Amino acid sequence: MDEREALQLLAADLPHAGDDAAIVGSTAITIDMLHETTDFPPGTTRYTAGWRSVAASLSDLAAMGADPTAVVAAYADESFHEEDLQAFVDGAQTVCETVGAEYVGGDLDHHREFTVTTTAIGEVDQPVLRDGASPGEVVCVTGTLGRSAVALELFDRDETDAANRLFRFSPRVETGRALVGTAGAMMDSSDGLARSLHQLADASDCGFAIDREQVPIDEAVDRAGIDRWEAGVHFGEDFELVCTLPESALARAKAETTVPLTKIGRVTTADRGVTVDGEPLPDRGYTH
Repeated sequence: MDEREALQLLAADLPHAGDDAAIVGSTAITIDMLHETTDFPPGTTRYTAGWRSVAASLSDLAAMGADPTAVVAAYADESFHEEDLQAFVDGAQTVCETVGAEYVGGDLDHHREFTVTTTAIGEVDQPVLRDGASPGEVVCVTGTLGRSAVALELFDRDETDAANRLFRFSPRVETGRALVGTAGAMMDSSDGLARSLHQLADASDCGFAIDREQVPIDEAVDRAGIDRWEAGVHFGEDFELVCTLPESALARAKAETTVPLTKIGRVTTADRGVTVDGEPLPDRGYTH
């Protein structure tokens, strides 16, 4: 079984699970594990690995509308090297600083491949969950999509400097906080836009009608010469926010964040499913 099936199996015993982070009181907690063979292509620097590992957990907090406070990481490898360790910590600390959080340490262990497990903690009084979307709301995404797909293409081409820059994404914490009290439902797009929409639809018992031309694909996708729709919608690993909100609140939401917030469609009833330009949008994306 894949990750989604495993989570469904455990759902009855884990009432706090199911969203991007668990909420206990006003505390949001999330954990992520990344491996060299599946998450860090050859050419990924330890600085980028530190940044990306921590940013993935910070993105989960952003999707809940939480204010991140602290991050810890467990770093495992076949052996330890001073330059690698320092670069990893530098990357982790730098991305934390961008969102006002603190990297406070973690654990070291030996393992057959480079592996990082990160835990991020934040605070939120009114978390935005996945189950609050309502027909008639608009569905929006932050930023642009497809950057991670381009990064992997550039790693394959041995253009590692450009690939590492693209691989270091910005967690959308500011936008997540701005949408608290306004967004009906929200999650991050780590598994891809298509899969995220299906997950939101399942959680909220709704459908989505997406306008293909409105989906914001990053211009780097065109420069790389790869399939725009595949890179932006199904590849995943972009860590943008996908949210629903009343259309009357869209202008104010855009004004309250420095990150572009693009309307890509509307929430519909569940019987209409998830569609793009009237055709079914396949539930296909990144699989753990």
